Amino acid sequence: MTHEPDVVLSRISSADAGEVLTVQRAAFVSEALIYGTPDMPPLTQTLDELRAELADANGWVARIGPRLVGAIRVRETDDLLLIGRIAIAPDMQGAGIGRALLEAAEHDSRAPEAELFTGSLSEANVRLYESCGYRVTERVEQDDGTAQLFMRKRLDPGPA
Repeated sequence: MTHEPDVVLSRISSADAGEVLTVQRAAFVSEALIYGTPDMPPLTQTLDELRAELADANGWVARIGPRLVGAIRVRETDDLLLIGRIAIAPDMQGAGIGRALLEAAEHDSRAPEAELFTGSLSEANVRLYESCGYRVTERVEQDDGTAQLFMRKRLDPGPA
């Protein structure tokens, strides 16, 4: 019987930028294949751009031992937790890491609602988000026959 190593979540920081960029690029290659283009922000973002983003972004990273295996970035307003760039190392996808990162971000938020978006062809993402309680609230058609799906979820009141 194999023992799955423990996944440890911690706050994201600018010191994580290199590892986050590596996981992000690896994770979004499958999306590029689905949509037939490598020209998407998670794949074209530079290390300097990511460092600048992490200087004022919140979020979480997931590690197994020293290895960073997932990341999520969030921004919060009074009304909305904006969730972006969920990236899980390809060999760890389907292991519950994305769900754990989403839950950490949601539980840490004081916003009454969370929003994220994904592409209409990203069926695994849509299934995950729906299983976590997200529902499509807006569909923005793109010129290539696909759509951006904006999904929202009501959150329980966060920490006082």
